[in-house]
Amino acid sequence: MSEKCKKCLLNEAGENKSLKLVEDYLNSLEQELKVTHDIYGKRLSMCKACDNLISGMCIKCGCYVEIRAALKDKCCPDYDNKKW
Repeated sequence: MSEKCKKCLLNEAGENKSLKLVEDYLNSLEQELKVTHDIYGKRLSMCKACDNLISGMCIKCGCYVEIRAALKDKCCPDYDNKKW
């Protein structure tokens, strides 16, 4: 039995159904609500390096990091050690 990645984003963790729901949701949002592609990538990179990431979810707030990182009005939920 192969182990699934725990400190990964949804697509890397094999969470394809959840990833599809997240992508559909993000695609339904107006562009002005979302950060640029570059900022999104930087935020996700910081999330991937964080110990609070487990299979695409942040254990600080329970969100899918792909959603939180995409939204302009959101920030890192780790109030003691904000990454972005």
